[in-house]
Amino acid sequence: MFRWLRRLRAAPPIPDVAWRATLARYPFLADRPAAEAARLRQLAAEFLRDKRFHGAHGFAITDEVALAIAAQAVLPLLHLKGGLAWYGDFVGIVVHPAEAVAHRHVTDEAGVVHEYDEVLAGEAMDRGPVMLSWQDVLAGGITTERGYNVVIHEFAHKIDLRDGGADGCPPLPPGFAGTRSALAARAAWMRVLQPAYDDFRELTIRAERFGGEPPWLDVYGAESMGEFFAVACEAYFVNRPRFAAEFPALLALFDAFFKPDPA
Repeated sequence: MFRWLRRLRAAPPIPDVAWRATLARYPFLADRPAAEAARLRQLAAEFLRDKRFHGAHGFAITDEVALAIAAQAVLPLLHLKGGLAWYGDFVGIVVHPAEAVAHRHVTDEAGVVHEYDEVLAGEAMDRGPVMLSWQDVLAGGITTERGYNVVIHEFAHKIDLRDGGADGCPPLPPGFAGTRSALAARAAWMRVLQPAYDDFRELTIRAERFGGEPPWLDVYGAESMGEFFAVACEAYFVNRPRFAAEFPALLALFDAFFKPDPA
């Protein structure tokens, strides 16, 4: 309630020392033109103004923790029309000191209920908070070679969920890829994403069952199209050269969405 009032307040500036320390810890944030760097800093300040951080199990939310998460979370929004409106369905961010264990109840097609524990580095809930492991957030500065980044992963889910489902296709702007309707835009998106996902899943199965070479991306991306989109987004933002070599068609697709031509 009254969330819109926060947007009327100017975002407090991020101190230079704190910002430089964040860029030094996460080099993929710093490797960009001056105008993008300024936009990133402004978006991070607005994110800090609008969101609320909560530490789980006694974990203390320091300025370092909040800024590290904010700066990485807004990276996908640099060129997206609407900015922080993409994250407008939630306020809370829950930070655990390390991975969390979630108890799951799943009912299969036969009506049988399965219960199990799942270890999580992060989780994005539809119209709900984002959960992150600080241990994994911190590791984001040294896992770029593997294309791994838990913050971008979970916030990619939030972008995907804006149209109601984590299906790997975020809401696409009018005229996306030269299309004339939302249905045609989605079809154009899936013509690229679906075969990339199918190939990735096949590589993962070969590696797990037959000892084949494992794929570069996190194999969790083989779980579903939504997870593949989030895993691919991690690599796209933190290791563009390797992503371009592994997924040239996806690179062009993601560029069309995340870096649209202003014309």
